[in-house]
Amino acid sequence: MTEGEFAADLENLRGQDAAARRAALDPARSVIVQAPAGSGKTELLIQRYLALLARVDSPEEIIAITFTRKATAEMRARVLDALLRAENDTPPAKPHEFLTWRLARGARSRDSQARWNIAENPNRLRIQTIDSLCHWLTLQLPMLSGFGAQPETLEEADELYLEAARRTLAGLGSDSGWSSHVATLLRHLDNHAERAQQLLADMLGVRDQWIRSVTQAQGKEREVLEAALANATRDALASLAARIPEEARAELVALAAHAAENLEATGKASPIRRCLGVTAIPGSAPEDLDAWRAIAELLLNQSGCVRRTADARVGFPAPSDAKGAERRQRKDMKTRFEALLAATEPHRTFVEQLRFTRMLPPSMYSEAQWRIVAGLVRLLPVAVAQLEVLFRERGEVDFTAVAQAAVRALGAPEAPTDLALALDCRVRHLLIDEFQDTSWSQYDLLQGLTAGWQRDDGRTLFVVGDPMQSIYRFRKAEVGLYVRAWHEGIGGVALDALRLAVNFRSTRAIVDWFNRTFHQVLPDAEDLASGAVPFAPSVADDGATEGVTPELYPLLAMEREAEARLVTELVERTRAEDPGQSIAILVRSRSHLVEIAPALKAAGLGFQAIEIEQLGHRPVVQDLAALTRALVHPADRVAWLAMLRAPWCGLTLADLEALAGSDHDAALWTLINDSASLARISEDGTRRLNRVREALGQALARRRREPLRRWVEAAWLTLGGPACTDDAGDLEDAQVFLRLLEELEEGGDLPRVDTLEERVAALYALPDSGADAARLQLMTIHKAKGLQFDTVILPGLGYSPRRADPRLLLWLERPRIRHPLPSGEKVGVRDGSDLLLAPIREASAEKDAIYEYLRELDRAKEDHEAARLLYVAATRAKSRLHLIGQVQWKEGSAAKPKARSLLEHLWPVVAPAFEQAIAQVETSLQPRAVISAAAPHAIRRLVSGWRLPKPPAGIAWRPRAEIVYEARSPLDEVEFSWASETAKHVGTVVHGFLQWIAKDGLERWNAQRIGGMHDAFACGLAPLGVPQSEMQSAVARVAEALTANITDERGRWVLGAQAEARSELRLTGALAGEIVSVAIDRTFVDEHGTRWIVDYKTGIHAGGDPEGFLDREQERYRAQLERYAALVRELDRRPIRLGLYFPLLRGWREWAF
Repeated sequence: MTEGEFAADLENLRGQDAAARRAALDPARSVIVQAPAGSGKTELLIQRYLALLARVDSPEEIIAITFTRKATAEMRARVLDALLRAENDTPPAKPHEFLTWRLARGARSRDSQARWNIAENPNRLRIQTIDSLCHWLTLQLPMLSGFGAQPETLEEADELYLEAARRTLAGLGSDSGWSSHVATLLRHLDNHAERAQQLLADMLGVRDQWIRSVTQAQGKEREVLEAALANATRDALASLAARIPEEARAELVALAAHAAENLEATGKASPIRRCLGVTAIPGSAPEDLDAWRAIAELLLNQSGCVRRTADARVGFPAPSDAKGAERRQRKDMKTRFEALLAATEPHRTFVEQLRFTRMLPPSMYSEAQWRIVAGLVRLLPVAVAQLEVLFRERGEVDFTAVAQAAVRALGAPEAPTDLALALDCRVRHLLIDEFQDTSWSQYDLLQGLTAGWQRDDGRTLFVVGDPMQSIYRFRKAEVGLYVRAWHEGIGGVALDALRLAVNFRSTRAIVDWFNRTFHQVLPDAEDLASGAVPFAPSVADDGATEGVTPELYPLLAMEREAEARLVTELVERTRAEDPGQSIAILVRSRSHLVEIAPALKAAGLGFQAIEIEQLGHRPVVQDLAALTRALVHPADRVAWLAMLRAPWCGLTLADLEALAGSDHDAALWTLINDSASLARISEDGTRRLNRVREALGQALARRRREPLRRWVEAAWLTLGGPACTDDAGDLEDAQVFLRLLEELEEGGDLPRVDTLEERVAALYALPDSGADAARLQLMTIHKAKGLQFDTVILPGLGYSPRRADPRLLLWLERPRIRHPLPSGEKVGVRDGSDLLLAPIREASAEKDAIYEYLRELDRAKEDHEAARLLYVAATRAKSRLHLIGQVQWKEGSAAKPKARSLLEHLWPVVAPAFEQAIAQVETSLQPRAVISAAAPHAIRRLVSGWRLPKPPAGIAWRPRAEIVYEARSPLDEVEFSWASETAKHVGTVVHGFLQWIAKDGLERWNAQRIGGMHDAFACGLAPLGVPQSEMQSAVARVAEALTANITDERGRWVLGAQAEARSELRLTGALAGEIVSVAIDRTFVDEHGTRWIVDYKTGIHAGGDPEGFLDREQERYRAQLERYAALVRELDRRPIRLGLYFPLLRGWREWAF
């Protein structure tokens, strides 16, 4: 592609975003792009990469950085897919696909010319996570980075943080140089050593946020930290001054001076009197703070809202108390003031910043404050040093250490290392995705990579993201860094700011709703201090359908069961309208799905829950955990009581009380073997205990004589654990727990029970891989970011997250930026960052102003991020959006959302709907529904005489013999030894959808319906691990197989209505002295009374002689199907025929058994 052709392609771009997209694809420009939800951000990133690839001397000159492995894999796959599609000379019809195709052809041409052979060497594409880039940099200069030999990088390093903190505190009373600082900290915390240890550990986990400021301030800590306080005030006041509407500036000054004169004349004490004689808007110096607080007192009430009226208390006496000219003047001034109030109220960010002036901190620490702050800032570097010693001792590091080492490897901008200079020549273009999620340490790295770059020197920086989707503060993301880059660039690289607006995802009605709603939910202006970013409206794509407006369901009680029923009804209604739709139920917290998931299961609605259902909440896992603890620690009374209450024993509470209530010291195992204790319980309880005692006695006798997992599993089997489960899913959960025991075992024992509890708490149920379940997803909003669904349901909007306990220490690394005045001039502190630090007050002290300021700032950041979380959730929807909010309403009162709930953010938009719902209830003649009391909980247990079943006759039974599952058999390995993983996953999804088709009824399916379900197929393939590069072809193969099956005469016969038809029939039985478990794809009885057993095969054959291929496949799978038939023969004595059906080949083979 020539430069002229490239320019012509860009000129052909059409639509509202055309100019921004042309600029973004200009390979000579450095840009920052705001790409709201649904705007095609990833496609733009791919196009920029391809445009650069056609112009560089080597692919390694381009580095594309993402923040997750998933995003990296997706981007690499899409680049490679675009290059592959460029081989086709037929251009795509869609404009954006056409441009990608054109750019890819240019890149392919360059690839061929330079002989890169990217198809054979895809690793030449430097598309990587920022963590992997840091790792690579430390490898280049291992000594300078401080690593030497490469250590292992830990996902979780909390244990090391605690140990480093313990070692730091151990310096108390020693001749170490930090003993006095430890003493100061402990005195402040009332000698609570554990709190001090946890405080230091917490600080080590986020040391990238403060280490730079603390180490650079050595010897002048107080000066630096107090300057940071002054800068916070300067920036806040400068930003506030910039927010005053230009038309209101003169009026505000005049009315403030007037109010101050009136209050001065009457002698009333009021902060407003500080405005006496003002002639201009106050400045931004710390000494101007009192004047701004006076303005806040003038305009705002005590709750921080704009005043509704003017009266004598704020300097506007009533006109009725005067006569003549004075009365007219009072009326005029009051009217002007009320107009000013009305004009101020819509400027929500200005109002919030004005309210915040009341909490701005003093610019100096008191002596009492400084004693503890000084002790901390001198102790923290010691804790970091102890952590680094631990890293070297153990050969382990955390991600922060890797990032800091990478920055060291690059050196300072004014003193770059050899590596930085080498990269300066080799790296010409940087592309950064999801920039709104950047942390401080990552920002430092980017500054190091671009140090020395200049405009028009041939090197470019491309930054893309959306500050409205910044929702990862818990991962140290700082949205203020995006705002600063938007205005100031990064390091020395100036960035042209571009904004996309077209939403290609959602219908017109939904996009219109977004604009109306989030204009009121998100701030109206940015504020670096509080993390506020304004809403940027979108427009629907020209080809978007009209669609329907999102629906709100106002609930007037906090009743989770009622909400669960409503969600289930919405899913059923959506399925009835279009069975192929993808549906997502998105929640702020996993706890919001506790009632919803069981309700969906009860209604027969399969779903995939991505890290939602904690295995630790499943009864089978709780019982296994209790059994494990009881066996490992016979003195653990809680575990033994839980184990005796478990279904395999099922003692009543009365029997437990009789057994153990009078003796709180003896071990339960001792009491179980004590005849006097047994005499106190019921006859049924005695029978149960006798059986359990026998099984436990056998288990305890084998303690530490066999692996932990085998030991616990054998005891569980002997007790009858599997017989207490509800379904196969419980058995899968049990296997997950038992595999965890294998990981934790040390010498046949469990060294730490608390480790088991922590690991169990982190276990989640595996998602259902069935085709039906793939169309309904349950996940948190954070997990859904970057995804899209036909229908989105947002329950639990009325619930609030738990407020975190006050932290012992608050800190904030705050980016600084200059603020534009209406004239265009910028004011404020230029560039850089500040560390704000405040310890919690002592128990006997008054509130600490600096601590309260930082806590309020943290709350404001949290609130703004919650509003953005709501935006992310809603913008996942393509066609339908359902919002479910609840309030705790009492008759005769107004509805009010819970503080800090997502509904509170949405309230300005939805309040009328709740008022209407209340009006309907109050005017209804029908009484409100009363929730009936829950039925008494019945204990679930095995019968008292239960015994372990005997093995089938003729089997050489071994007590701990493992069942051999078909999935583990050599036959299964034969089947897929030649196939790719993706081919295997295609088969899994095809099998699932064939089961659904058979259950749904063949007559309801046609090729058109299958053609509209590609998203559902992708939802089924993605959790199985199909890479994005193969997703499109995998989806096409699933569709092709299903279409062939329902259109082929033989396929319809196999899948159609037959006698005793079953799909995916699972059987377990004994064959050749071995217990086997199998799943039969399809079985039925034909009109002649013959039992058919059919296996689907989704393989393809690209060579010649298809009949020969089918014959070979028949021999390949003959033994497998005859194994199935041998099991079925034990249940059905009718003639049996076996069949292999190949939908992609429309091939068939059959034979008699």
